[in-house]
Amino acid sequence: MENIMSSMLLVLVGLIVGIIIMFIANLIRKNSATDKADKILESARIEGEKIKKDYIAEAKNEANELRIKNDEEIREKKAEMKESENRLNTREENIERRDQNLQKRENLLDEKEKNILDKQKDIQEQEANVEKLKEEQLKLLESISGYSKEKARELVMKKVEDAMTLEIAAYIKEKEAEAKLEVDKKSKNMLVESMQKYASDVVEEQTVTVVNLPSDDMKGRIIGREGRNIRTIESVTGVDLIIDDTPEAIVLSSFDPLRREIARITIETLIKDGRIHPARIEEIYDKTCKDMKEKIIEYGQNALFELGITKVEPELIELIGKLQFRTSYGQNALRHSIEVAQLAGIMAGELGENEMLAKRAGLLHDIGKAIDHEIEGSHVEIGANLAKKYKENEIVINAIESHHGDSESKYVISELVAIADTLSATRPGARNDSLENYVQRLHDLENIANDQKGVDTAFAMQAGRELRVIVKPEEINDLESHKVARDIKNRIEEELQYPGTIKVTVIRETRAIEEAK
Repeated sequence: MENIMSSMLLVLVGLIVGIIIMFIANLIRKNSATDKADKILESARIEGEKIKKDYIAEAKNEANELRIKNDEEIREKKAEMKESENRLNTREENIERRDQNLQKRENLLDEKEKNILDKQKDIQEQEANVEKLKEEQLKLLESISGYSKEKARELVMKKVEDAMTLEIAAYIKEKEAEAKLEVDKKSKNMLVESMQKYASDVVEEQTVTVVNLPSDDMKGRIIGREGRNIRTIESVTGVDLIIDDTPEAIVLSSFDPLRREIARITIETLIKDGRIHPARIEEIYDKTCKDMKEKIIEYGQNALFELGITKVEPELIELIGKLQFRTSYGQNALRHSIEVAQLAGIMAGELGENEMLAKRAGLLHDIGKAIDHEIEGSHVEIGANLAKKYKENEIVINAIESHHGDSESKYVISELVAIADTLSATRPGARNDSLENYVQRLHDLENIANDQKGVDTAFAMQAGRELRVIVKPEEINDLESHKVARDIKNRIEEELQYPGTIKVTVIRETRAIEEAK
């Protein structure tokens, strides 16, 4: 029992001691947390005071800057207002001065008008007095001379007529001589115009191509809305389209056979395609130009095959094919070259010379004509340079240089080519001198236009009666286009001889094209 009591007492004492220890520990922990909180609060208060001071200082600085800026803006506004006020004052002074000047001018005009009216009255009074004096003088003269006014006039006119008889006779004689000269001049002009019309008809027959249409309705589609299709065709091809009452046909007119052929193929392709509008026209034209290059090469290859000539450079074959679209005095240049080659080959065979070399020289003797409209120089000089460039035989080069007598013939084949050239050119109906002059004039017209700065391309149209010039819109503006037309007109008048008149049309067009994808 005592042990139990002792144990219980010890437990009770232990509990009391533990409670005391826990109380003391909690008190110590509470005091430590209070100290930490006080320190944190003090630190926060100090930091807050510092931030407050910084914000106050910054606010003061901003307030000072705003005040300075506002003061400056106020000064500028005051200066502007002062300047505006000065301008208004000056304007008011000018208006007042102008009003005063106008008032003075009005007063002067009123005064002048009054003076004019007064003078007019004086003049009318003086005229009345003069008329009165004239009547009195006439009456006095009639009474003194014994002649009336009508009789005196008859006498004076008779004396004048007698004095002028010789002068009138001389005047009539002079006018008769002038009339004879005028009649002679007019008769010559009539003859020249008649010859020109006749020459025009001949040229037109040789410089036009007829395109057959499936129906007359196609003419309207080729013309297009407000003529936009026909304008596009003429501008890109350089060929004049003649659409008249001829049923199911249109006429292409141009001095350049290559242009006519390209235009013909383009139009026929458009008719088959059915889509005729400016963009499609340009697309078909570009494709036709590429196809035409292949066709030109084909012409050259056919000529070589016909003559049995081999080993020719591809570039030279293309130049030979271009001769198909060149003429010499109305004679097709490629057919002429083939004739010369055949004749030269036959004669060379008879004389025991190299027949194939003679044919080669005959075919190439006019090769310069393929590009003589593109570069400077005669076709003889250009052809010789081309032959040297493509390493042709020296005999061929000499035949080209000497076939018009520009240089000495060193070989028998050169003489044979010159003879064959003469035979081909002089056969009946081979050449037409008026056509060659006509074509040369059209070439000269286009060259004059292309020499102008800013010109993109130029086409001689309407048998040389119109020159259409397309300029680059990024280089030539609307005002400068008038100057280009005037400069071309002046050069044509100075450098060319031509019948009638030539219309120069300068076209400047800007297109903006976008493609939606």
